[in-house]
Amino acid sequence: MQPLGLHGAPAVGTGVDPRETILDVKNLRTSFPTDGGLAHAVDNVSFSVRKGEALALVGESGCGKSVTAMSIMRLVAPPGRITAGEVRFKGRNLAELSEREMCTVRGNDIAMVFQEPMTSLNPVFKIGAQVAEAVRIHTKVSKKEAWKRAGEMLELVSIPDPVKRLDDYPHQLSGGMRQRVMIAMALSCDPELLIADEPTTALDVTIQAQIMELLASLQQRLGLAILLITHDLGIVAEFCERVIVMYTGRVVEESPVLDLFANPAHPYTRGLLKSLPSVGAGQRSGSHRLATIKGMVPPITDLPHGCKFNPRCPDVMDICLGNEPARMVVGPGHEARCYLHGDEADTERVEA
Repeated sequence: MQPLGLHGAPAVGTGVDPRETILDVKNLRTSFPTDGGLAHAVDNVSFSVRKGEALALVGESGCGKSVTAMSIMRLVAPPGRITAGEVRFKGRNLAELSEREMCTVRGNDIAMVFQEPMTSLNPVFKIGAQVAEAVRIHTKVSKKEAWKRAGEMLELVSIPDPVKRLDDYPHQLSGGMRQRVMIAMALSCDPELLIADEPTTALDVTIQAQIMELLASLQQRLGLAILLITHDLGIVAEFCERVIVMYTGRVVEESPVLDLFANPAHPYTRGLLKSLPSVGAGQRSGSHRLATIKGMVPPITDLPHGCKFNPRCPDVMDICLGNEPARMVVGPGHEARCYLHGDEADTERVEA
């Protein structure tokens, strides 16, 4: 019998994952016009999500995580647009669908939970009406059946007295309860993939843990695939099976979670991990200062030549200043865009 990893998933190191790939992003580029031409907020990004797995997208603010998610959902606000690549969900290229076709995908197949629920919930409508509306948009049911479904969904996400809460307004709920409502709305039409964009950012630590435990429980019960967008590596270590590290709109490392924490291959990833607080580290070193990554993330309108991390990299070499490195294999399921692991340049990007 195959050993299991997080949430019943195949454990790292047990061979090829047999689960079906349901989302396949290939060479995705999302661009915004500027005075100097197109700026690529997401540039040549490729990854896949398997059925029932939890995959994390991590990186500093402005690295392109949220734009990647919005691109998958075809929700990038004009004048931003997808300018290259494919986003295939179970074989269909979402980038080529009409807006009407895409509306049937959102909610039914792929759902999204945003950072701040108060910006997504309408303050003048009851919770029940908003969850029921999400149900009726995607399913042909009566108002009564949709209201009943709304109550079932609030119960699913462990909201106390769910039937009573249907008559509450958003301001009557705590931040954690509002986020549970958003999860209930997202799952109301049984999607196969849930994109969670910083779902715990505005919550205190205790509530954060409760929301993540809820997502883990729902993933296991419903067989849900989750794409988690976060900057919190602690959550990634606890919740996810694989992780993708982004920097300046690019994937710089992809790895099984356990391997990433044990053997980070990209200098940027190592910097992120070193900046994590450690219990007792201050007492051992005699200092409470955390390690930092020098410099700032460059604006996408003024990126350096070669590797985009080279101005901040402690391991920079002459080759890093020329062409941008390609993604190099450093282990099973583990790739890094770094010349420390080979000398292959990303010729596709250079020519583009």
